[in-house]
Amino acid sequence: MGRRFGWLWAAYSVSALGTYLAFDAFSVIAVVALHAGSAEVALLAASGPAVGALAAVPLGPWVEFRRKRPVMMAMDLVRFGALLTVPAAYALGLLGLGQLLLVSVVTAAADITFNAASGAFLKGLVPADRLLTANARFESTNWTALVLGPPLGGAAIGLFGPVTTVTANAVSFLLSALGIRAVGGGEPRPGRTGGDRLRAADLLHGWRHILGSPALRPLFFNNLAANALIMVAAPPLAVLMLGRLGFTPWEYGLAFAAPCLGGLLGARLARPLVARHGQLRVLLAAATLRAVWPVGLALVRPGPAGLLLVMVLEFGVITCSAVYSPVYATRRLEHIPNDRIARTLSAWSITGKATTAALTALWGLLASLTGPRTAIALAGVLLLATPLLLPREPATERLSPATVPPSPDGSPQSR
Repeated sequence: MGRRFGWLWAAYSVSALGTYLAFDAFSVIAVVALHAGSAEVALLAASGPAVGALAAVPLGPWVEFRRKRPVMMAMDLVRFGALLTVPAAYALGLLGLGQLLLVSVVTAAADITFNAASGAFLKGLVPADRLLTANARFESTNWTALVLGPPLGGAAIGLFGPVTTVTANAVSFLLSALGIRAVGGGEPRPGRTGGDRLRAADLLHGWRHILGSPALRPLFFNNLAANALIMVAAPPLAVLMLGRLGFTPWEYGLAFAAPCLGGLLGARLARPLVARHGQLRVLLAAATLRAVWPVGLALVRPGPAGLLLVMVLEFGVITCSAVYSPVYATRRLEHIPNDRIARTLSAWSITGKATTAALTALWGLLASLTGPRTAIALAGVLLLATPLLLPREPATERLSPATVPPSPDGSPQSR
């Protein structure tokens, strides 16, 4: 894959590990250090990403017409600086929920901007025939970090205090910026007609391209629905397992950490499966198989059998998702012309984060009215219908020769 890709992969790896070391760190700080209640923690968890997604709306078009590597480095440094304010304020006794919310907003907007820039940057870095290999490596790295990060982060919090993992996450973004700088190489500045000033039409261009594309539109709606319905079941399941069923926190963590090994398996399987069965067939099969597992989470019972059930179901979801994700990322970028990558990826991420935040809040209300099992079951039943949103045959689109991507690619997972 070359030295330059090696540095990019190393930068992604260190920042992914830092992110998962600090998994749910703001909620932990809010409860342990600031003695926040359930409503405040829920507000912090939902509002930060949602407002950050809104703040990122003008950044996608802005990124489109800038060199991508400097943008990526800048977003890493923004996240480094924002996160570092948390341990600094904590040390001075000045930390409050307002600051946590502000930092959450800034980092969410920077996440979206970084991922939009990274997709465009990778397009010129990875040869077309190695695209799926690159995406599979990012996917494997993501799941490896998820296996290692939360347990190590929990131990670090227990030994060194509640802001330890936030400090480590901040440093990881600094190291990521240095790694991206080491990638090196020239990068021409993208041009545009009519000057560099941001126009109102640019803000909506990404959504127009997605909705007007026969190939992207099914992927978009499937991704929105499936991701949101998988995520909305997590809070009710936590309430059910840690509350009524009496699982300890370490059992709860084990139930979700151990199945992440399926992510490594799925990422390794993606490329040979596509080589044997074709991209669209693997995409449909993986999307269908990942949808059948979560409904079973509504049947979890106390004791070792219930814990094993959760682990088996999560292993199935994660393995299928890890096959799906690199294939999906590859197919998505194959159908985005070079001059629209940042705007399209930014619109995609903004919509995904906003949809998940809104549905998470709605499912929290549903769980409070009907009980966690009902909320989990409803999410699982609706998830069964999401594969119907994907196409059954390849979509054809007319792209002018000037806009057909010379080397299709995907982007690292959102961190």
